[in-house]
Amino acid sequence: MVSTKTSCSSASPNNSKGTVYEKFYGLSGPPFLLTPDTRFFFSSSSHKRAITHLVYGLDQREGFIVITGEVGAGKTMLVEQLWLQLNRNAYAVSKVVTTQVSGDDLLRLTMDGFGLNVVPGTEKSILLRRFENMVREQRSAGRRCVLVVDEVQNLSFAALEELRMLSNITIEGKASVQTILLGQPQFRPILASRDAEQLRQRVLASFHLGPLSEVETRLYIEHRLKTVGWTGNPRWEEDAFSAAYRHTGGTPRRVNTLCSRVLQFGALDERSEITAEMVNEVAEEMAEGLNGGQTAALVNGASEHDSDSLAPLRRAVPTGDGPGDVLRRIEALEQASARQDRIFQRIVKLLASAVER
Repeated sequence: MVSTKTSCSSASPNNSKGTVYEKFYGLSGPPFLLTPDTRFFFSSSSHKRAITHLVYGLDQREGFIVITGEVGAGKTMLVEQLWLQLNRNAYAVSKVVTTQVSGDDLLRLTMDGFGLNVVPGTEKSILLRRFENMVREQRSAGRRCVLVVDEVQNLSFAALEELRMLSNITIEGKASVQTILLGQPQFRPILASRDAEQLRQRVLASFHLGPLSEVETRLYIEHRLKTVGWTGNPRWEEDAFSAAYRHTGGTPRRVNTLCSRVLQFGALDERSEITAEMVNEVAEEMAEGLNGGQTAALVNGASEHDSDSLAPLRRAVPTGDGPGDVLRRIEALEQASARQDRIFQRIVKLLASAVER
């Protein structure tokens, strides 16, 4: 497979600095990065079915394949995993991540993705001839041209029509390009509209990528941890996995964000066990959108998505004016103060260690 333009990068397996929790738990890298990385691909039941649809569609050697899913469902990762399973020398791939572009702009982005240098102002007829010549060259080399368009729900009808027109181009009786469309659920009503009828008739395979089940969410978390050398430290309580699913709905990106914050919290508080209480506390703080400060993010190369790792320390203080309420408020404040003291002592040690190096 010849890929001339890629929209998703893989993280390096080696992280010389690492976050606080990587070092504390002895992990070889961050297990819950938001950037797609096929090392962490998890084959859920929904992902398996989506791969089947993609393979079937590619076998048809023409038309469109549509994969939709919520934000963070793993659509981009899915396609990256597909390429790993295919003969890399059999495909020339152009990957385009769209925002809102015109039909002509989409054509230029597509050609650029196939490695064709597009001079601004070039007439469309010339661009199309160059595109056809490129397809012939790839075909002579034994490669098929595949176009992957991500965030397709943002495209105008004019841009969608441009994609359809490209699919109409035939060379020696064969389709010039096959297109995979990746988008959010709102693309489905767009595709079902009257204006998209001709495009819809060319869709050979379509699948909606759903979330992970509760069981799959636990397996997903364990899979990502094991990929970076996790051997049980920290230990996760059964209820902690259930809490993670309850707060994320099984959407992989949400799981990644939550679990990364939970590990950061656990490392700063020097916990060897992840509990449901910890997961709930972190999730509630994230939902409130509170910012616990930038200090933790600056310690030992902590990443930006860990910048509010102190937020879970702010516990809700009981309200009320009765004697029992006052005692509970005092106890809660004392617990929060003690925990914050431990956290800041931990940060000071980490900063001192960094200065010594």
